[in-house]
Amino acid sequence: MVDANAFPAEGGCDCRTVRYRMETAPLFVHCCHCRWCQRESGASFALNALIEADRVTELGQSPELVHTPSESGSGQFIARCPKCKVAVWSNYAGAGPLIRFVRVGTLDNPDLLPPDIHIFTASKQPWVVLPAGTPAVAEYYERERHWPSVSLARRRALLPRIEAYQAAQKSGA
Repeated sequence: MVDANAFPAEGGCDCRTVRYRMETAPLFVHCCHCRWCQRESGASFALNALIEADRVTELGQSPELVHTPSESGSGQFIARCPKCKVAVWSNYAGAGPLIRFVRVGTLDNPDLLPPDIHIFTASKQPWVVLPAGTPAVAEYYERERHWPSVSLARRRALLPRIEAYQAAQKSGA
C-alpha cells in the first residue's frame, strides 16, 4: 500500500510546462498490460494512479486534451503537454473528467506508487515477469475485492457526480 504521508506529491512533463500536484494518495494504481495501453504508451504496459480530479492541482500550464480511440469504443482523453507532448494523465469515458489516471512515470518520484494490481495480463509481453505478492488478473477485476475500504468510500462519495456525468453524456448535454 501507498504511504499516505508521502503526499502531496508533484509531477509533470519533461519540459516542465505542465506541472501538477497529487494532493492525496490515489484511489488505486493499475499496471495495465492490454494491447491498447502497449500501443498508446509505446511500452510494455501503462502504470496509472487513479485519483479524483479535484485532488490534482495544476501548477503550470494546463495540458491539452487529445481524444483517442479505445477498445470500448468510447475513447479516452489523454492530457498532454502542449510543448513536449508528454502524456501526464487520461480521462476515460466511464467517469470522464472526474477521475484522472495519472501516469506514474510523470511523478517527480515515480517510486512512490508501485502497482496495486496488474490487469489484462493475458496480453502482457511474455518476457515481463510479474512480482509475487502483487495481485494479477487476466483481464479486469472486481473493485470491491481489491480496492482498500478507504478508496471504496471515496469512490462512493464521488458516485453521484459520476452518474450525473454519465446521464449528461447519454442525453447529449
